[in-house]
Amino acid sequence: MKRRSQASIAANPVLIGAATVLVIVVAVFLAYNANSGLPFVPTYSLKADVPSAAQLVKGNEVRLGGVRVGVVDEIKPKQLASGRVVAQLGLKLETTVKPLPADSTLLVRPRSALGLKYVEITKGTKAEGYEDGATIALGQATPAPVEFDEFLSTFDEPTRVASRANLTEFGNALGGRGQDLNVAIENLNPLLVNLQPVMRNLSDPQTKLARLFRALGATAAEVAPVAQTQAAMFRNLDTTFGGLANVTGPIQESITGGPPALDAAIRGLPRQRPFIRNTEAFFAELRPGVRSLSTAAPTLADALEIGTPVLRRTVELNRRLKPTFQSLQRFAEDPLAKLGLNDLAHTSRVLAPTIRQLKPAQTVCNYVSLWFRNVSSLLSQGDANGTGQRFIIIATPQGPNNEGLFSSAPANGPGRDNYLHSNAYPNVAAPGQTRECEAANETYAPGKQVIGNVPGNQGTRTEKTVIDRR
Repeated sequence: MKRRSQASIAANPVLIGAATVLVIVVAVFLAYNANSGLPFVPTYSLKADVPSAAQLVKGNEVRLGGVRVGVVDEIKPKQLASGRVVAQLGLKLETTVKPLPADSTLLVRPRSALGLKYVEITKGTKAEGYEDGATIALGQATPAPVEFDEFLSTFDEPTRVASRANLTEFGNALGGRGQDLNVAIENLNPLLVNLQPVMRNLSDPQTKLARLFRALGATAAEVAPVAQTQAAMFRNLDTTFGGLANVTGPIQESITGGPPALDAAIRGLPRQRPFIRNTEAFFAELRPGVRSLSTAAPTLADALEIGTPVLRRTVELNRRLKPTFQSLQRFAEDPLAKLGLNDLAHTSRVLAPTIRQLKPAQTVCNYVSLWFRNVSSLLSQGDANGTGQRFIIIATPQGPNNEGLFSSAPANGPGRDNYLHSNAYPNVAAPGQTRECEAANETYAPGKQVIGNVPGNQGTRTEKTVIDRR
């Protein structure tokens, strides 16, 4: 069977190719500008003062509750009246967060151990919000971020040396004294039992323990005139301990090294608390992503394997697309383009219910890809007269009301094969339908009339289409 080519878009490969190229160019343009926000989409712009923008770059994400709500559009230094220099960020946010409450806070946080950063916004509760273009004050950038190098700088050389000395000396002090410690712990029980009545007596007001301390103060005042004598005693004790130092070197090193280590701990541990709190929150937020990564890892591996050769070719593609993007920019600045986009948006809204019904036919059943794969072999190579269509003649069964002749009712026997099997609207997992890929999967019921959906669930397994990577 032959047919003549028709003067339509579907029969003109040049027009089809031009339309395909235009769709690809628009998709690449949108992907190329994704970090700066999609074109023609309204945004909510704010500025924010932060103490430091170290390792923060334009295009980094802005998140609210862990969800991406914008990007960092601009980073520049700003000098305060006191002479201090801070960083001012330009934030391009989605309009869904407008207006941001005036008591909201923000923090520049690390996204990974490699130094990648993002801006996290903690939404406030005030009714007043920032207007478009307003500036978030420096005082809202709390708590102060802790950089990884600041954490490591707490363990400087003196601290590490003192820690090693402490571990050595305490280990030597406790080594071989396990039996003595057990005996001491055993003796603590009667000590604590006997200590209870003593403490009750001391806490009793009749004991007048406060007068004891006042008496001790008076005694100290009386001893003050002999302070020089006591000083001489301590000097003599120093001489004694100096003699003992020759035979108790490890103990002396432990005693002298302990105070610097404790001082370093007093200075360093408070600095570690914000980092530890942020690390705890970071790992808590990371836990769902790690659980999902176990199932997503094969897909990510395939994406990286397929995307690697594609990325190598994008360098040359980007260079060649520069004139195209310049043309698209001129097109975007054309006042008529907005009218066309409004019409396109209206068309998208009109088509949304239809797309919701048709989407499962591809995403669940793969029917669209299978149709394109099969239709490619439907037509033969063409000549001057047109193309040929491949088909097979299937003989219809014989009997009353068979499908080959006019009938007054659906075929219903009496022969084994003379039964009508018709399913004009098979289930394709669309909303309101049974979740199954019924088309091309229905079982044939011999000797039985089947009109409409066949009984049972045919499942969602269909033939997969494979991309030729050669």
